[in-house]
Amino acid sequence: MTRSQPRRARGTVGHAYSALNLRLTLAGFGLVIMVLFAVLAFWAGIAWLGVLCAIFAVVAVVDLVVIQRRRAARRREEPGVKHSLFE
Repeated sequence: MTRSQPRRARGTVGHAYSALNLRLTLAGFGLVIMVLFAVLAFWAGIAWLGVLCAIFAVVAVVDLVVIQRRRAARRREEPGVKHSLFE
């Protein structure tokens, strides 16, 4: 089990637990969309929806940080290996 994967995960070095690059892309997309929706909701005067979207944007930022830490651990464990979007 590699340190770039959570403990007790079923993945191995050859078959990762999750596609980190894909998760990174999706979390970035979620962050952009939620920030956009939050701005639009506040502009439209729907404060509760703006706050909800802002909370989801913060969750996306936390997810981005976790994914980047796992990608960095994977890079340290497998130097020089290039991973595609779905690995």
